[in-house]
Amino acid sequence: MSCWYVYLVRCADDSLYTGITIDIDRRIAEHNHNNRLAASYTCARRPVSLVYQETCLSRSAAVKREYVIKQMSKQEKEILVKQ
Repeated sequence: MSCWYVYLVRCADDSLYTGITIDIDRRIAEHNHNNRLAASYTCARRPVSLVYQETCLSRSAAVKREYVIKQMSKQEKEILVKQ
């Protein structure tokens, strides 16, 4: 059983992108260097840098947490990043 991660990256335009993955290093590299595998949102806002991550025990838990974070305002996300 793999650990899942919810992560936030800061884009070049200072926006925050939220996603889930089982391999954070690979996923950040994809966001920065792979046009086919990167999210279209991050492709247009490169480079991105990891600013937050948390571990979840299952994909289901990661998806639920991702949803909660995506519902947050930018200000709430900035507070989360600073913790």
